[in-house]
Amino acid sequence: MPPITPSPIHFGSFLVTSQVFHKTAHSFALVNIKPLLPGHVLVSPLRAAKRLSDLNHAEITDLFLTVQEVGRMVERVYGASSLNIAIQDGPAAGQSVPHLHTHIIPRQNADLDEYGGGDAIYGMLEGEDGDVGKHLWERSNRRPKFPAVDDSSRKPRTEEEMAEEAQRLAREMTRQRL
Repeated sequence: MPPITPSPIHFGSFLVTSQVFHKTAHSFALVNIKPLLPGHVLVSPLRAAKRLSDLNHAEITDLFLTVQEVGRMVERVYGASSLNIAIQDGPAAGQSVPHLHTHIIPRQNADLDEYGGGDAIYGMLEGEDGDVGKHLWERSNRRPKFPAVDDSSRKPRTEEEMAEEAQRLAREMTRQRL
């Protein structure tokens, strides 16, 4: 199945068209290269705005309406009872790609108890596991000479795996509107 849009979509400097499962007038939703929990997706403005304060009224309205719509779908598809919705707004806040993005992470009761409880997700977002930019950089043609070894149990997904999930979630977004 082809991507949902013939136009190229970039997340920062990375071409992510095949990872996109939903697109609106000002925003897009994409699957995550290394989700913290199953169903962890991102919503970003189409324009490569670096910070939340860079968005105009139409873009910020569209972004948060898209977050709400995608959040409902992710919660339903992944059987979640709650969501974490997070923005790391700038490098000092942990933002790893200079393109504003909202993390939507489906949650279930006791899903992170083995890591110290539900709030462990914030440390995961701020740590190496949540470094979307690093994982995209390593996958791109611009790989550093000596990439960092990631010996955790979570491995970055392939283009094919992400495209497959994007297509499945695109169908779910259409189903949700019916």
